[in-house]
Amino acid sequence: MPPTATGTGDCTVEAPKRYLAHATKRVVDILVAMIALVALSPLMALVALAVRLASGRPVIFRQERAGRRGVPFTIYKFRTMAADAEERKAHVEHLNEMCGPVFKSGRDPRVTPLGRVLRRLSLDELPQLVNVIRGDMSLVGPRPLPLDEARACTPEQRRREAMRPGLVCLWQVRGRSQITSFDEWAGLDLEYVDNWSLWLDFKVLVAAIPAVLSGRGAR
Repeated sequence: MPPTATGTGDCTVEAPKRYLAHATKRVVDILVAMIALVALSPLMALVALAVRLASGRPVIFRQERAGRRGVPFTIYKFRTMAADAEERKAHVEHLNEMCGPVFKSGRDPRVTPLGRVLRRLSLDELPQLVNVIRGDMSLVGPRPLPLDEARACTPEQRRREAMRPGLVCLWQVRGRSQITSFDEWAGLDLEYVDNWSLWLDFKVLVAAIPAVLSGRGAR
């Protein structure tokens, strides 16, 4: 009697397809990030100059974040807060508007006036194109958390680290900072991880354009 098809055989077939899809995602990340970096370099130079004139140095904010599988990496952003913001974090924790281990506040006094504009337009995230090219991040994926916030997540929530963190994610296109529960935020990340496909990435990127341009829910 000939052998019948089994789930093992199906997995054997699916594994190369999944590898090819992830490889394609990486190639797309590099190409799009490089093109965007070149195209947006004049704008990034203007933003850097504005930050320098408005609040001095450093222009680029660097912070350790949890990447894929929890491996730390240095994220790059245009600085939107006072230079001593990290030292003052404990003094503003009472302003947190997010339920869970993460800190989000639209009333954070550490954010500079220019920083509020940059955040609303998501211009502060542009240096992360370098993170994408380096392989720390992807164009689409769960947003990376600071190390202390990542460590405070539950084991289930940390499944969001199964994929590279992204510039944009489901959380941003389905409510962004209007979502005030980290359980809901992490749930959207896990929905992305569990249902990932190149088509889903494309849909998130398209949906992110009006969300970013309108500044909907940005803080």
